[in-house]
Amino acid sequence: MPTTLSDADWDDLLALIQEGTCTPFIGAGACAGTLPLGSQIAQQWAEEHDYPLADKTDLARVAQYLAIARYDMFPKDCVRRAFRAKPPPDFSAPDEPHALLADLNLPIYITTNYDDFMARALRQRGRQPEREFCRWNRFSQMAGDKTVFDDGFSPSPATPLVYHLHGHLDVPQSMVLTEGDYLDFLIRLSRDQDLLPPCIRTALAGTSLLFVGYRLMDWNFRVVFRGLVGSLGASLGYTSVAVQLPPGGLTARERERAQRYLDEYFDKMQKIKVRIYWGDARQFAHELRERWEVRQDET
Repeated sequence: MPTTLSDADWDDLLALIQEGTCTPFIGAGACAGTLPLGSQIAQQWAEEHDYPLADKTDLARVAQYLAIARYDMFPKDCVRRAFRAKPPPDFSAPDEPHALLADLNLPIYITTNYDDFMARALRQRGRQPEREFCRWNRFSQMAGDKTVFDDGFSPSPATPLVYHLHGHLDVPQSMVLTEGDYLDFLIRLSRDQDLLPPCIRTALAGTSLLFVGYRLMDWNFRVVFRGLVGSLGASLGYTSVAVQLPPGGLTARERERAQRYLDEYFDKMQKIKVRIYWGDARQFAHELRERWEVRQDET
């Protein structure tokens, strides 16, 4: 049977969190039930705008089509309007992923999401987060010359950093959304690793990474895991955890084989050791909260 986290894996993760040597990576699955998933947005756009190809659930490709058929910022404007019309999740729910992560008292949170839910959850916990985004193109650089680091800001559990790797809604020019955006982002990063702030490079290379809300085939995850994490030689011996939805639409036997393949895929990564938790973000948040509270009581 495909593996999931063992008790030893959980113990390691909890110890790293307690020591502050863990950096969450937050993806779209953490917002499931509050914001539409990328595949849902792509399907809707494909139907509304007569997308001519078969891959109608691939958001990056459908967004690329809209950027060409309409204008460059059109898909980003659509996402911005749609997301801003949605209320935030209920941060009081014990299995809400952002709330759980906010309770872990960590200094840095990295997200590929465009929303501000992580910062909101931290503020609700009485912390004072700063938000920053990756200035990967000249348009996002023009949109905001000043960074939070210009005044000497240093992330801490009391004043954590929420770093939007793929941009955020307040600066739509910063959003990595279309297929072209992803390619340009990777090219820019490969040419200039100083594009990322020193504290982010240190977190990628020197902490355990906790991926919440991704699927292996998502563009966000592939770009982050292979292009970013792999190129920086992340985690220097620390084991990381990836929360992965089990493959859907398969028979029990096909699902087992698919999960085994994904286990083996991560095992073959030489620069980063990854353990997989098979389930959705809320299931993981529920179990992590239970184990974290037991550990806190014991210490």
